[in-house]
Amino acid sequence: WQLVESGGGSVQPGGSLRLSCTAPGFTLGNSAVGWLRQGPGKEREVISCISSTGDSTNLPDSVKGRFTVSRDNAKNTVYLQMNSLKPEDTAIYYCAVRPGIRVCVFNLMEYDYWGQGTQVTVSS
Repeated sequence: WQLVESGGGSVQPGGSLRLSCTAPGFTLGNSAVGWLRQGPGKEREVISCISSTGDSTNLPDSVKGRFTVSRDNAKNTVYLQMNSLKPEDTAIYYCAVRPGIRVCVFNLMEYDYWGQGTQVTVSS
């Protein structure tokens, strides 16, 4: 499995970004996909997940109401829409999958495959 994230970049506080996760050669539609991030000096954490049927969950209170995960199985892509970005959202963002598992998992150790990550920097 290969996962590829894109859409990261530098943005001012209050701005928005949309991250994408694709899996060239593999079908994401049969699996739940998680979004994780690792900020400077912080541990990697699961922040969001979407099941194969489109049920989504945002975990930390810090992203609830600001981040939205969605998927387009026709495009084999999962998205993370991030609004009202804050400096503390600065991190490398990863998507991850445990192939064939349709429901969300929230322990990062349960994911089998990860992308290379995309950097998000929120700064004025």
